[in-house]
Amino acid sequence: MRRRGLGALELRKRQGEAVKYNEFSNDLAKSQAEQFKIQREIFKTNLQEFARKYLKDIRKDPQFRMHFQKMCSNINVDPLASNKGFWAELLGVGNFYYELGIQIIDVCLSTRVGNGGLLELGELKRRLEKMRNASGSSASIQEISEDDIIRSIKTLKPLGNGFEILQIGNRKMVRSVPRELNIDQSSLLTLAQERGYITKEIVASSLGGWSTERIDNAIDNLLADGLCWIDTQANPHEYWVYSFFDGMDDENDE
Repeated sequence: MRRRGLGALELRKRQGEAVKYNEFSNDLAKSQAEQFKIQREIFKTNLQEFARKYLKDIRKDPQFRMHFQKMCSNINVDPLASNKGFWAELLGVGNFYYELGIQIIDVCLSTRVGNGGLLELGELKRRLEKMRNASGSSASIQEISEDDIIRSIKTLKPLGNGFEILQIGNRKMVRSVPRELNIDQSSLLTLAQERGYITKEIVASSLGGWSTERIDNAIDNLLADGLCWIDTQANPHEYWVYSFFDGMDDENDE
């Protein structure tokens, strides 16, 4: 009986300690959350002062704009992608990414027939700059960076139209069609980066272990999706990836 009494007493003691520990943990969590909130507000205030001081650089310099965005992301503020509120009024570029996004859609749609909806990021930037310079307005000729393009593409996600940045080999590619590349397609596109094209013989020698049926199927999928076209005059046949062409002339822009 004495042992059972001591056991019950010990149990109540441990339960009481557990309750106190939980209360302490909750109080500590609330205190830390409050401290974080205070620090976040202080940082936000400092960020606003920084934005006022370097307003011209944020608007005109894409590199400076990228670093400013990274600072903002630390406190979950996205000023350049907002079209209303304090940041939009202060920076005057609230619609910057949305307007750039519309131009991205325009370029991707106009080139989709030739490239199957896969455009190299650097080539997209070149075409956007040409389009913006041709418009003649001071807002449109504002310098842009690849980081600006990537952020603009993120604003297009709610449209559900398939726009996405893909890393293929050592290149960033912009996909503008709502479909996934399978592993074999990605492997062939990576292989095609060096020359701009592949042959079945190149694939067989570079990707050892692939059967003839696997090579044929992967290439047929690229052709069906419009991601490459075949040069039947070459021997052996060459499968050219339009997205990797270098030095495209202005006729391709039309």
